[in-house]
Amino acid sequence: MNIQVLEQAADVVRKRLNQPKPTAGLILGSGWGDVLTNFTVHATIPYEDIPGFGKTGVVGHSGKLILAEAAGITTLVFQGRRHYYEGEGWTPVAIPVYLLKQLGASWVLLTNAAGGVRADLKPGSLMVLSDHINNMGANPLIGPHHPCWGPRFPDLSNAYDLAMRAALKRAALSSGLAAAEGVYLASSGPFYETPAEIRAFRTLGADAVGMSTVPETLLANAAGLRVAGLSCITNAAAGISAHPLSHEEVTETSRQTMPKMIAMIGRFWEEMARA
Repeated sequence: MNIQVLEQAADVVRKRLNQPKPTAGLILGSGWGDVLTNFTVHATIPYEDIPGFGKTGVVGHSGKLILAEAAGITTLVFQGRRHYYEGEGWTPVAIPVYLLKQLGASWVLLTNAAGGVRADLKPGSLMVLSDHINNMGANPLIGPHHPCWGPRFPDLSNAYDLAMRAALKRAALSSGLAAAEGVYLASSGPFYETPAEIRAFRTLGADAVGMSTVPETLLANAAGLRVAGLSCITNAAAGISAHPLSHEEVTETSRQTMPKMIAMIGRFWEEMARA
């Protein structure tokens, strides 16, 4: 991870957004971009204008940093994420969390598309993350320690903030939804897992699988941000699904689930405004 590039990114964002003071962050995963309709947009920066960030490499990630507001909460919205499997190291992945920390945000909601491992997690379900398993074989904090990431050995006993998880569940109920709760397992990608791997992950305690979110959770916890996570279950995992997996299925299921996603995010911001 290149700290100098992270600092350059923060300088550019401060100038372009006129010294913003966000309270919160929202990182939008595959297919989540349209939940931005909950927010009043004040300014936008393409990712490629931010040092070290660059264009997103996946369909469903538009690649825009947006200064916005919902329920009176000033929010930095990252419309799309960079992934470790894109092969550009940890710097692009770390930029959103670094910006939130440097600009004074106190909490972040991470969203993603995931494959359902647990039987009740059907395509179109929403799952609040209660915990995670890092199966990526890597960690963004490996390497020389920098004090911006807090202690050298961060505690992850409560990686996903209990109060924020409760707020997400209240937001689901008030939206007429039944949001499940479960453990998210992240692999590095870019592949869909084999049926044997899914059986192993189920044994390990995974309820859903994906290729993101865990790195940002590690960084945000290290930096002292409160974290919540929300998955849209877009497909049944390998060996459970009756057909081959594809990114097209992921984006189509997200599109169909979008009204639920929009409603829950809007209510969650209202819950956090009352907290």
